[in-house]
Amino acid sequence: MTELELGLRERKRRATTRAIQLAVIDLVAERGIEHVTVDDISRVADISPRTFFNYFPTKEAALVGQPPALPGPEVVERFLSAGSAEPIVRGLAVMLEESVDPSGQDYELVSKRRALLKDHPTLLVMRMATLREFDDELMAVVIKRLERDSPSKVVDESELAGAARLITLVAFAAMRHAWASWAEAEGPTSLVTRLRSSFAELEALFTQPGNDTEGTQ
Repeated sequence: MTELELGLRERKRRATTRAIQLAVIDLVAERGIEHVTVDDISRVADISPRTFFNYFPTKEAALVGQPPALPGPEVVERFLSAGSAEPIVRGLAVMLEESVDPSGQDYELVSKRRALLKDHPTLLVMRMATLREFDDELMAVVIKRLERDSPSKVVDESELAGAARLITLVAFAAMRHAWASWAEAEGPTSLVTRLRSSFAELEALFTQPGNDTEGTQ
């Protein structure tokens, strides 16, 4: 969605979210996390402390950033009802494109956060915890897709969960590959473009001659 398509309230919300995150990252990089308060962050971001807490519960949450989120229910339902004719990894790629947060494509913000997390292992652990939550949500959706695609085969819940976990891990690997490629690129590029490319490479690996996996992704 472009800036023109966004309403004034949504543009303001995104601008405030960005201002808070940049403020806390810059302050912590300069002073250390122990010497930065919510009042300090609010002053630099030009907001009130009450407004800060409308966006983030703690300064640490603002530092690690908002977790990924699944797209809207219509997009998820489209993935669930696509049917077994669509390879599941391809369907995941399309669905995950819709989950890309615009703040995740903010190169300045992402670069500053990456540098800071490298110096603060505790914050990195917090960031990984938010990703695990998204991982669990995505796995639950994959389980539903598998149940719909092959209802007659859904007899062993542990086997179903294992298959869903494997598919989710593969999808996450492609997502991380896309994100790393985007973050390390020297020139401007789109995270969505990188995501499509990573999933296309993944699908090509599964379907290249000699692999008896076509139609099972």
